[in-house]
Amino acid sequence: MMEEMKDYVDLYTLLATVKAGLAELFPLPVWVKAEISSLSVKANGHCYLELSQSEDGNLIAKQRATVWRSRFGLISARFQAETGTPLAAGQEVLLQVELSFHELYGLSLNVLDLDPSFTLGNQLLKRQQTIERLEAEGLMDMQKKLGLPAIPYYLAVISAEQAAGFGDFRRHLAANEYGFAYEVKLFAATMQGEEAPESIRQALSQISASPVRYDAVLILRGGGSELDLACFDDYSLAAAIARFPLPVFTAIGHDRDFHVADMVAYRYVKTPTALADLFIDSTAAEDERISSYETRLGLAFQNRLNALKGAVDILEKAVCSAALRKLDAGEAALRLIEMKISVTDPRNVLSRGFSLALDANGVRLSSAAGSKAGDRISVLFADGRLGATVNEVSKN
Repeated sequence: MMEEMKDYVDLYTLLATVKAGLAELFPLPVWVKAEISSLSVKANGHCYLELSQSEDGNLIAKQRATVWRSRFGLISARFQAETGTPLAAGQEVLLQVELSFHELYGLSLNVLDLDPSFTLGNQLLKRQQTIERLEAEGLMDMQKKLGLPAIPYYLAVISAEQAAGFGDFRRHLAANEYGFAYEVKLFAATMQGEEAPESIRQALSQISASPVRYDAVLILRGGGSELDLACFDDYSLAAAIARFPLPVFTAIGHDRDFHVADMVAYRYVKTPTALADLFIDSTAAEDERISSYETRLGLAFQNRLNALKGAVDILEKAVCSAALRKLDAGEAALRLIEMKISVTDPRNVLSRGFSLALDANGVRLSSAAGSKAGDRISVLFADGRLGATVNEVSKN
């Protein structure tokens, strides 16, 4: 028994029906929001895109799109003029597309126009959401609570290796008028695009693991377009900076730029050379403060020496005065002794008509007792000496 034939349509008829239905469903161009996963410009001037959409980190849709040469030049020039950066993979865009379906090549999107303001506006929205999240988690002011050494010397720099901004910073720092020296170590990282946040976080990890205890971390980027610098509004990078245990300084972009990374940093300035000036001025201020202490210590020491010299002078005068008084008293006592000696000098007694009797040994005889007849004695006069013999001793 033959099996009953099933109803069917051939493939071409099916795809032709899809094509007709698609044309009826989307008779006019539509605006589509998507992310550019890849972008390729061919030698003939046509641009081929792969668009995608993700949700919770998972890819949920993707589709090829084409910007024909006749439109690509105008679209790309306007996008770069308004955003400051060329069309590139990783950007979220709003495209006006025309849907077409071919029985051999399937569905394709022909890009007719692109709205640069959407890309910028979407970036601003993400930035605001990042700021609100950081504030809710208490991360905005964590860096401000850290302390910086009075004279920072070991500086860890995160920048692209050949970046002009890093070169400007290093030259400006080395050529300071005071001759201050700094130890600068570069930790190279990607400084723009989707890879930048992770690359900079890895550099922070390397600094944290380094055996050198750095005084500060400097993130340098010498300017760029808004989309080039959008990586510095990334939440994961801002949170890593906020939680870092060392003071982090940022110098990203020019005067018009201010990023979330700047907000959470210990301090930010506009340019790498301005950051070099900040460290030079900080060291100069500390050097001046130390010099002022040196001057004050010198003055205090000199004042102390002057006070001691004055005290020594007073003491010297007191000692001299006391010594003079002592000498005067000594001289007076000596004169008194001399007077007493002069009064009792035997020669003076003899000069007044008295005589002095001495025994045979030359000892003065002050009494008749002890002498006997026959003893030899001497009698001294002022003008000479007589030798005599005792004939008789009579007592009163």
